[in-house]
Amino acid sequence: MAAYDAIIIGGGQSGPFLAVRLAEAGQRVALIERGSMGGTCVNNGCIPTKTMVASARAAHVARTAAKYGVTTGPVSVDYGVVKARRDEIVAGSVKGLVDWLDATKGVTTITGAARFTGPHDVEVNGERLNAPQIFINAGGRPVVPDWPGLEDVPFLTNVSLMDLAELPRHLVIVGGSYIALEFAQMFRRFGSEVTVLEPGVRLISREDPDVSEAVHEILEAEGISLRFGVRDYAVGQVEGDIRVSFSIAGAALSVTGSHLLVATGRRPNCEGLGLEAAGIAVDRRGYVIVDERLSTNVPGVYAMGDINGRGAFTHTSYNDFEIVAANLLDGDDRKVSERIPAHNLYIDPPLGRIGMSETEAKTSGRKVLKGVLPMTRVGRARERGETRGFMKVLVDAESKLILGATLLGIEADEVVQSILHVMAAKQPYTLITRTMHIHPTVSELLPSLFGDLQPLA
Repeated sequence: MAAYDAIIIGGGQSGPFLAVRLAEAGQRVALIERGSMGGTCVNNGCIPTKTMVASARAAHVARTAAKYGVTTGPVSVDYGVVKARRDEIVAGSVKGLVDWLDATKGVTTITGAARFTGPHDVEVNGERLNAPQIFINAGGRPVVPDWPGLEDVPFLTNVSLMDLAELPRHLVIVGGSYIALEFAQMFRRFGSEVTVLEPGVRLISREDPDVSEAVHEILEAEGISLRFGVRDYAVGQVEGDIRVSFSIAGAALSVTGSHLLVATGRRPNCEGLGLEAAGIAVDRRGYVIVDERLSTNVPGVYAMGDINGRGAFTHTSYNDFEIVAANLLDGDDRKVSERIPAHNLYIDPPLGRIGMSETEAKTSGRKVLKGVLPMTRVGRARERGETRGFMKVLVDAESKLILGATLLGIEADEVVQSILHVMAAKQPYTLITRTMHIHPTVSELLPSLFGDLQPLA
């Protein structure tokens, strides 16, 4: 049995960084990854999709150039070039990560599927490994529903879509949340017909209704067909196309497309890890249960990233690494509960969300103030001709601390960070209103946004 100081299962956004920190502290580390280093973000998540979003935006800007006085002529998209550019960027990211790990003394990378055989024992490729500390960073994967006929058609997930070589003529997407909407707008801008089928009554149901409505209007204005309250899915093939049959309010309906993307959620990669052999507890949804410091119920075993159910984003996974490393190596005492919820939706214009939503604020029992400002008030947005969306902030009326913010509009994914910093510093919103902001920017309207706070109804 090979002995190490630490074993890390998974090379996502926590594993490699922790491996290097531990090795730099003098530990012998085994980092096990069954696929490509970098996990979902690098291989089929953030980096490839945002690279494609950039291509889609370039096509959109070219098509709408005439309103700025620029004549381009007919605009077409060479999907092969889009894919090649994306693959080159992904390959460069993976190579950089692998080279970094290979150059780090004390880190041994192993390609294979790891499985617990005991609380501190792991088997991979027939070899037994042992370590007093084991870190699970095995990530998640797309949920595949059990609809009649689905297994008989070549459906896509966000993972298999990365291998798609041709541009869909008509992309049917089931799901109305973050992954689904980014792909919907992206492929519509590439030139595909796009239909979105959502089982709920609105898009991105975890967001406030006004946000869902605004995003709905943005996507519909670009020619995306949106249907809600969809139930009773069944799938089949018709003359080489894929037909999705369903019902809405009891009425039998169907839509036929060249490609089907199933974007109905994600699940943790716990199967096959042998968690039961180690006695590691999971919750009813299948996520590894962890405490505030990301420890499992087994001493010396930790779970980081998507598999622990404490966040489903690259930045939450990386922050998991920071928490574990700070507590184990820096004598710190960091906790998951200390971080402020934050995420972006990368449609165009983007949505930036931090802290409480308005719905959550209404049930918090606090006295809350709300400020709202349409993007039509923002000079930078008017100059760019991109005035869709709005800004919304929530403030505790007594402490003046910022509770949350929702920014939907041009550069919102960056602007929201400045509000996040004030929240993290536990400073009142007046820090923003009393600060001189640079003109012309989107951020310069934040003092106006916070300067017109009204009691939340």
